[in-house]
Amino acid sequence: MSYDPRARSPSARLWPAASLPEIERRLCGPGQPLEVETVEIRGVPTRVWKNQPASLPVLARLARQAYAERVFIVHEDERITYEAWFRAAAALARALRERGVTKGDRVALAMRNLPEWPVAFFAATSLGAVVVPLNAWWTGGELHYGLAQSETSVLVCDAERWERVRPQASALPLLRHVIVARPEHTLQAPAAALESLVGTPVGYASLPDADLPDPDGDIAPDDDATIFYTSGTTGLPKGALGTHRNILVNIFAASYLAQRTRLRRGEEPPAEPAPAVGLNVVPMFHVTACMATLIPSIAGGGTLVFMQKWDAVRAFALIERERVTYTGGVPTIAWQLLEHPERHRHDLSSLDSVSYGGAPSAPELVRRIETDLRAAPGNGWGMTETSATVTSHRAEDYLHRPDSCGPPLPVSALRIMDPDATRVLPPGAVGELWASGPQVVKGYWKNPEATAATFVRGWVRTGDIARLDDEGFCYIVDRAKDVVIRGGENIYSSEVENVLYAHPAVTDAALIGIPHRTLGEEPAAVVHLAPGMSASEAELQAWVAGKLARFKVPVSIRFSTQTLPRNANGKILKRELRDLFAARPGCD
Repeated sequence: MSYDPRARSPSARLWPAASLPEIERRLCGPGQPLEVETVEIRGVPTRVWKNQPASLPVLARLARQAYAERVFIVHEDERITYEAWFRAAAALARALRERGVTKGDRVALAMRNLPEWPVAFFAATSLGAVVVPLNAWWTGGELHYGLAQSETSVLVCDAERWERVRPQASALPLLRHVIVARPEHTLQAPAAALESLVGTPVGYASLPDADLPDPDGDIAPDDDATIFYTSGTTGLPKGALGTHRNILVNIFAASYLAQRTRLRRGEEPPAEPAPAVGLNVVPMFHVTACMATLIPSIAGGGTLVFMQKWDAVRAFALIERERVTYTGGVPTIAWQLLEHPERHRHDLSSLDSVSYGGAPSAPELVRRIETDLRAAPGNGWGMTETSATVTSHRAEDYLHRPDSCGPPLPVSALRIMDPDATRVLPPGAVGELWASGPQVVKGYWKNPEATAATFVRGWVRTGDIARLDDEGFCYIVDRAKDVVIRGGENIYSSEVENVLYAHPAVTDAALIGIPHRTLGEEPAAVVHLAPGMSASEAELQAWVAGKLARFKVPVSIRFSTQTLPRNANGKILKRELRDLFAARPGCD
């Protein structure tokens, strides 16, 4: 049944019916399914979910046992059951082992959302290998950097990504094997077709009945599992090294949120929740899709519907046909679902929730999800370094605090630090947000300097400026890190600025974010040209597009006759530059 506040029981008028500490005691106490205990992780006492699966292959086996005949993935006209997915993952794992993949080896994934993605992900991690999901929007040069920096030995990709990186493959001496899904042409060594190893998705169910192979030693919760790349203020992507425990925290995070929402209303959680159907439009190379969506869906026997390319009308048809119960990802998706003129032509009554994160959102959006879609609005906060979810926000809590990203999970903690990082600030004070919990990654792959600067005795310095209220709800005030977030995609200013500086006519450059109603913000640039030199907006946009992914290209460029304003330390005063775009048409 869809979310409708007018249909709630009279007890809901007393909302909240239970406080957060009361709910945590009930759900997470001794003997409860969401029981929390304290263990030592890398020398730091840490609260963890006691009953969390130990590793990704353990989760895969549990899902196969419980949900074998349920549909796991829907993609176009392909429908893959849990049993079929498991058999394909087992077959690919054996093929990877035959190609020399062992525990600790890096196996990169670079493809759009296809049924082959979770097959490859679980095949590699079942061997104890470290999966490196690469941004499918990256250019060939950016993909080359990720493969080289991670020291990847096997790449599993789709045909488009292989075409991008193939010209530079000879410059990757550690890359021994390339496995290409759905190739459009005959492949040349070192590439081979994935279909030659496991067949096509429609045939996965006919593969031999087999278990996932075991690596030489048992996979422990704190063994390495993934490297997700996230850029930093240096402009070079950093690989966040995550563990099996980090990822699997999201299983109980999702369960806790659902039960907390009902208890806050005064309702009892169902004994056996109905399997959810999610329309997944977020790329799987994001922790949001991989960790906060894929992993809980597997644990609950849910169905994920993959879209080849986002299209609102197609999304309406899929929601209606598949009886989708949740979707979202970034505010852009929610706005398009609300405002497209075709919405009223489709039955969207199955939608129970629309959630998002990763970009600023307007309070108006929260209200309209509830009133126009009759769905529960949801939000949360996390980052690549926290393996997705740290805070969660939904339904009435979100409606009452639309500018918050919610309270932390029972296994997590937040604190606000002063500018010198020496004093914890009280509720209401604004400072840098620090987070801790079992989802915080080990550090950055082969980057000890950045690791030491970001991770402090179990805490991660997020770079976000925030405050906490008396109940622990978090409010992101600003970002200390120089980053523009366009529809959930991080664009780090220095990376784009460095490309602009490389243009022979540019002597000064700054990238800023300008407001956009549905995307949150978009990148824009201000440049100062060298005396006697000239360059047009279109020329500089083409220059950036030739070197970086398209979403990083400034949508607008202003030219300054003077060098850009700076403070006493030489840092550009970007707030002063935003006025240059205040009257830009279409930004709202």
